[in-house]
Amino acid sequence: MKSITVAELAARENTPLIDVREANEFSSGHIPGAVNIPMSEIGNRLEELPAEAFDVICQMGGRSARVVEALEGRGYDVTNVEGGTAEWIAEGREVEVPSA
Repeated sequence: MKSITVAELAARENTPLIDVREANEFSSGHIPGAVNIPMSEIGNRLEELPAEAFDVICQMGGRSARVVEALEGRGYDVTNVEGGTAEWIAEGREVEVPSA
């Protein structure tokens, strides 16, 4: 399974990012530009996934790793973000919080 660090993620440009946390987790703060498709829904929303290579993130890296394994088995070019959103925040990086 391919994986990158949050520092490598921050340096990426034009690579779609799918956040597989639940909607309430996503709305509490996410990486700018991330698209929320919860792990619990991803099997029913495959048509929403990018056709090109993309990255997958969750809170700590566990759920996203499981999603990446499953998607790789379906032929997707997908990369896990190690440490997840928690690591991104711990490094003091920008977080987007939707206005209520």
